Amino acid sequence: MSMTVGAADEGEEQMNSSINTTPLVDVMLVLLIIFLITIPVVTQSVTLSLPKEINVPTTTKPENILLAVTKDGDVYWSTKRIPDQQTLVDMLKKESVKDPQPEVHIRGDADVKYQSVGRLIVACQRAGIAKVGFITEPPPKG
Repeated sequence: MSMTVGAADEGEEQMNSSINTTPLVDVMLVLLIIFLITIPVVTQSVTLSLPKEINVPTTTKPENILLAVTKDGDVYWSTKRIPDQQTLVDMLKKESVKDPQPEVHIRGDADVKYQSVGRLIVACQRAGIAKVGFITEPPPKG
């Protein structure tokens, strides 16, 4: 088979220099089908029984400790501002030796950083508090 280089004769067609994309499209469609079939197999997970949403009304006992965190990270014991973390731990240690041990209820502002709430939990752990709860608003009815 020979090929003419140079000007084409009037009777001959010119060479086609475009790329044939049909095989590329075929391969891509096959890959797409393979991925669509295998993705559901990969995303399977372990069967678990997840906890249901429970909204238990708070029983406020006088011995419970109410801690509040503002969006700026300021910590309040009831209405008294706590200046630093060590003061909070010392105050909680005094309460943790009581029998029965009081519960700590944490109220966090909706815009507070998780880090600020985490510091309260660490302070409770360092003081030996066994029960820590979070106070939230119930979801709107509707």
